[in-house]
Amino acid sequence: MTTPTTVASPLLRTQSPLARPLTFGVIVGNRGFFPDHLAGEGREIMLEVLRKAKIQTVIAQPQATNVGAVESLAEARLYADLLRSERDRIDGIIVTLPNFGDERAIANVLRWADLRVPVLLHAFPDTPGKMSIDDRRDSFCGKMSASNNLRQYGIPFTLTSQHTMDPTGPAFAQDLAQFGALCRVVRGLKNARIGALGARPAAFNTVRYSEKLLEQAGVSVETLDLSEVFGRAARLTATDEIVVAKLAAIRRYADASGIPEEALLKMATFGAVLDQWMAEMQLDATAIQCWTAMEEFFGVVPCTLMSMASNGLIPSACETDVMGTLAMLALQLAGQQPSALVDWNNNYGDDPDKAVVFHCSNLPKDVFITEVPKMDYQAIIAGTVGKANTFGTITGRVKAAPFTYLRVSTDEFAGTLRAYVGEGEFTTDPLETFGGYGVVRVPHFQDLLRYICENGFEHHVALNQTRVATALNEALTKYLGWPTYYHR
Repeated sequence: MTTPTTVASPLLRTQSPLARPLTFGVIVGNRGFFPDHLAGEGREIMLEVLRKAKIQTVIAQPQATNVGAVESLAEARLYADLLRSERDRIDGIIVTLPNFGDERAIANVLRWADLRVPVLLHAFPDTPGKMSIDDRRDSFCGKMSASNNLRQYGIPFTLTSQHTMDPTGPAFAQDLAQFGALCRVVRGLKNARIGALGARPAAFNTVRYSEKLLEQAGVSVETLDLSEVFGRAARLTATDEIVVAKLAAIRRYADASGIPEEALLKMATFGAVLDQWMAEMQLDATAIQCWTAMEEFFGVVPCTLMSMASNGLIPSACETDVMGTLAMLALQLAGQQPSALVDWNNNYGDDPDKAVVFHCSNLPKDVFITEVPKMDYQAIIAGTVGKANTFGTITGRVKAAPFTYLRVSTDEFAGTLRAYVGEGEFTTDPLETFGGYGVVRVPHFQDLLRYICENGFEHHVALNQTRVATALNEALTKYLGWPTYYHR
């Protein structure tokens, strides 16, 4: 996995899940008539695994309870108080069973702490040669009892990929990474702040959404009229420090040879205003109006600025697609790489599992084949408003790589958010066109297209060049309560 090329900016909020390491509360189960030395040893093994994964932990001192595990009512209360006192730091809970474990104590800790964060339930494996009364774990069985109690208590939880697992093995490391992705998504989306800059383009009914349903889900939307941005930009001059800095950042970001200086200066003033607003409103993502007010009344497209923001891990979607940028944010939280918003745009010959994805574009530069993408004009809008008013797109082909796709929508008829998610790959199939584009292969793609159409989803879809569909599906359905179709 490559490290995204970030743009120096004050925009990442200090509480962003990407701005700090993960922190997990750790609950070690124990049960008196099973060997408690296994609980003590298992505690230390799990903590070492988490330390090596650079995950911070919240757990009571080993002397605070019997072998540092949880079994009695008093121990459960002690752990619940500790976890509750650190609720602002904790992204998720690891419950590990080195022996059978006391299912009531585990459930009580989680109920009394009331953190409402994801929970990973893990059980140590028995060793066939160590099945005497002194070394027998029975965690295999205990995990079922713990699961039963958590379900009785109404506490959602996540299972490891195998029923019992050696926590030091590669399979558990993969589970841990997936659980971390899930936790970042849940934490990040519960308190996300999205900026909607400009009105929805009149021709795009597809990007309608419900602010009230988003607010109910913990996502706030801040709005700003496009005329206010133009007005603020008009007050800036070419010699203002913020404009000079933004212009330099634009030149570093993309190959702007052939772009008129006047257009670059307009981008810089618009970008300076955008940066100030995003910092002031503490935004995690933006959706910006484009067609065609920006071009007619300001004289550039915002694509480069949006690409820069997305590449710096502040997702930005065009056509005021608030739900599109929310999906970009969710993917970024899971994959820790820049996300892009594209159209499911064209068939690719007669291959039913392939398609062309496209945007004009504002794609983040880290998704392209070339390290320094080319800045160009917007060929589609140019026919209406003139080429001189459409400079600022970021063009190129997307590199071959696996990806996860996600679309989130508000369903006003059902009163909920809903989504679909899945995985595919960018291919090297030949294609010559303009904008930002790529050829993709998605398994059983025709079934997905039918699902999209029959359920009224938009033609926009967010992509991230990581494989995080399983984590996203569990985060959205189990912990956020958004009905989600997982296409495979």
